[in-house]
Amino acid sequence: MKKVKQTDKDELRTEYKRSDFPKGLVRGKYAECLRESSNVVVLKPEVAQAFPNQEAVKNTIWGQTSKTELT
Repeated sequence: MKKVKQTDKDELRTEYKRSDFPKGLVRGKYAECLRESSNVVVLKPEVAQAFPNQEAVKNTIWGQTSKTELT
């Protein structure tokens, strides 16, 4: 019986099996970390229509925030 050559560990394969990952696959493994480090705000469509671009949103928010609230 012939031995099958093992491919390099660094080589990408066209397909992977669950058994290729001995520790298992975890869905959303880094989701919480990303959520904590992100500061993205999604506006409702009707609110977004009031602003032509992100600069207008930023100026409005900064205009509503007093300097004493930032310290």
